[in-house]
Amino acid sequence: MLIHPQFDAVALQVGPLAIHWYGLTYLVAFGLFLWLASLRVKLAPFAARGWTRRDVEDLLFYGVLGVVVGGRLGYAIFYKPDYYAGNLLEILAVWKGGMSFHGGMLGVLVAMALYARVRGRGFFEVTDLIAPCVPTGLASGRVGNFINGELWGRAADPALPWAMIFPQSGSNLPRHPSQIYQFLLEGLLLFVLLWLYARRPGAYLGVRGQPVWGKVSGAFLFGYGVLRFIAEYFREPDNFLGLLAFNLSMGQWLSLPMAVAGVAMWVWAARRAAVTARA
Repeated sequence: MLIHPQFDAVALQVGPLAIHWYGLTYLVAFGLFLWLASLRVKLAPFAARGWTRRDVEDLLFYGVLGVVVGGRLGYAIFYKPDYYAGNLLEILAVWKGGMSFHGGMLGVLVAMALYARVRGRGFFEVTDLIAPCVPTGLASGRVGNFINGELWGRAADPALPWAMIFPQSGSNLPRHPSQIYQFLLEGLLLFVLLWLYARRPGAYLGVRGQPVWGKVSGAFLFGYGVLRFIAEYFREPDNFLGLLAFNLSMGQWLSLPMAVAGVAMWVWAARRAAVTARA
């Protein structure tokens, strides 16, 4: 039976300055985004629109704000609305933990809409650029979750070779290392599939070469929604929520509309491409 290694949350201590592993995973996520997005602006559909590395750096700034603000507000609204309604100032206490991916994603969408408006670019042009760069950040975050021994999985068959005991859970039950599952699914697998798809010219252009945006963004929403929905079957629900209607977790209920919206967005963009081809 495997036992979680109980990593020290502090990766490096220099005098009074403590650098936490979780903070390092965020830095890795932002660094990967900067590198991957810089590669993407060189692709023909974006190079033709005048995208540069400087634009990517500005996008990262907007995105970081969206992740932090949206992630914290999403956690307060989706997971503990009653508590934070009576303790509004604690929403600002990000050092106490509590972030929601779905809230962070909504925050990023608002930030990208603001960026698009300020720079005079189309919203879906911006989201199509960044969508394939997001999964590596998700993967990095799941590594941080595993190091911290948080967001552990549901009880597993003791015969499962990689079943793991998480002492932080307060029990000696063997559990699924769901952080690793999410790292592999919504991180690496989604990245590979989306990166390959997003390199195809047909992901952006109609037959006559007119840019048609939205398919890559739709593919991301659908892919993440489905893979997160699957991973949630192995992740222990939040103890203050448990399972909700139809024995689905909050993460699953939030992922369902993402998947549906992704399909609708992809179909909408594909139809626009077809109209462009007939014009």
